[in-house]
Amino acid sequence: MKLRYGMNPHLPASVTPVRPGEWPLEVINGTPSYLNLLDALAGWRLVAEAADLFGRPAAASIKHLSPAGAALDGSVDEVAATTFGVDAAELSPVARAYVRARDTDPQSSYGDVVAVSAPVDVTLARLLRRKVSDAIIAPAYEQGAVDILAAKKSGRFLVLRMDPAYEPPEEEVREVHGLRLAQPVDKLRLTPDLVRVDTTGHPLPAPAVEDLLFGQVVLRHTQSNSVVYVRAGTTLGVGAGQQSRIACTRSPGRRPTPGGSSGRSRPATSRSVRTRW
Repeated sequence: MKLRYGMNPHLPASVTPVRPGEWPLEVINGTPSYLNLLDALAGWRLVAEAADLFGRPAAASIKHLSPAGAALDGSVDEVAATTFGVDAAELSPVARAYVRARDTDPQSSYGDVVAVSAPVDVTLARLLRRKVSDAIIAPAYEQGAVDILAAKKSGRFLVLRMDPAYEPPEEEVREVHGLRLAQPVDKLRLTPDLVRVDTTGHPLPAPAVEDLLFGQVVLRHTQSNSVVYVRAGTTLGVGAGQQSRIACTRSPGRRPTPGGSSGRSRPATSRSVRTRW
């Protein structure tokens, strides 16, 4: 398949399946670029793992191979509902997950690739119609959702359907400047046993365990150096790809919420912090 362009517009690009004839995804609308596909696949792997681990819809807002935000389905607070111009009571579970994910850092999410683990319904499609996004990847689309999404960007909005049953090869390979690097796909399953006690040896509360595990899922799919702050199944900030570990920690901690202009801020004491480098 020919792509719109490579990493930059002056570069031609194409994509072929590793196993001939076995495509993991289908293009429903639009024409992907090189980075579109990289972002979409990175996002899909994150939300698929999160949904499998926690048993509820997950969403991510992906920019340049890392999540600007990620979340599980959960409650949407009044400030976020007002910011997004929605009635929280009318949102579907998959739409709630995306509102929570994009609420992390709407500025960085501008022009994102959306990844969701559940079928896209009309509720989410109508929400996305009003947001500046480039693409979406999902396992399915309910009737009417594609028509709404395909009208975005003068018909150029990229809609991808992922085959949730697709199993990738056991080995990932990357070729750079004449060298071929290979490693096994990371299939280590995260479990509560990894985070079941605190530093004093006492069992952690169930919500803390969930947040710590969710943070580990997000970190697994974030470019290192990386730091993520998590609370109640949603990211409060994501620091990705920084050369400085200190900057990687400070960046998401200083990032205001979309309701910051209305006086809402994130108290540092409420954050669950996980890091990877």
